[in-house]
Parts: sequence; structure tokens; C-alpha cells
Amino acid sequence: MSRFEPMRRWVKRLVLGLMMVPLVWPLRLMGEPTESDRPPYQVTPIGRVRVIDGRPHLDIDPRYQPALLGLESGARIWVLYWLDRNDAPEPRSRLQVHPRGNPANPLQGVFATRAPLRPNPIGLSQCRILAIEGASITVDRLDAWNETPILDIKPVLADE
Repeated sequence: MSRFEPMRRWVKRLVLGLMMVPLVWPLRLMGEPTESDRPPYQVTPIGRVRVIDGRPHLDIDPRYQPALLGLESGARIWVLYWLDRNDAPEPRSRLQVHPRGNPANPLQGVFATRAPLRPNPIGLSQCRILAIEGASITVDRLDAWNETPILDIKPVLADE
């Protein structure tokens, strides 16, 4: 039984007039896909972090090299990456943490912290491009491990 089954039954009884309460739950339109109709989400990394002599590099898959057009040395970028070393059911289910892992810090919800233990372990770093050579971008800093999968790169806008 799916987690939505009780709600579906309630809506069905409501629609059939078996319940005399106002409709507050939006009904699915005819032909609209349901959760079970949707394909599972799939995220494909565009590259990997490489740390060479202490300097982080974004090694982008060559098929994505055309997407680097317009990026240049000195530009600031956001790098989104998958915290793959924290990707397990137990860390994903942890919703509250002591910031910086220090029990002296008050307990916080993970969305109020930068903790790597999250429901979707996505990391985000802002960095400056030092050099671009082919499909490799050298950056000034990156809060990620060697071999971390890179999900996306976005430019930092002037007002950020």
C-alpha cells in the first residue's frame, strides 16, 4: 500500500458523496501523471573533482565541454556536487544535528545548517576560476573530496 492510499480513499469517498465536508484536496486531472506513472529521478554527474597538489580541479566529462563556453578565468561560479560519501539511508534519515558535530552547539534542523548529512546530500561551493584547459577547470577552493561527483556549474550573478 502506498503512503498516498489513505488520502486517495478519502477523496474517493468525498467525491462519491459519502462524506459531507467541503473539498479541500485538489483532485488529479484526467490524464495527469501520478507519482507511479513518473519515471524515477536520475541524476547524472557532469564530471568529478580532482585534487592535484592541493589544488581543486573540476574535470568535466568531454561531452559537456561545449557547455563551458562563456566561462573564463577570474569568473566566480557555483559548483553543485553530490556528497557521495554520506549517501546512505542512515545519514539521509538524520534530520537534526549539532552544528559542526559539536554536542555543545544546540540541536538544529539540517536545513538550518551546512551539515553534510542531509535527505539529499547535495553540496554547494562558490569559487573563482583560475584556469580553464579543455574540459578541466582549476578553481581557487572547493569544499569537496577528490573524486566527488559534480552535478552542475552555474555562474555567480552580480548581486549574489
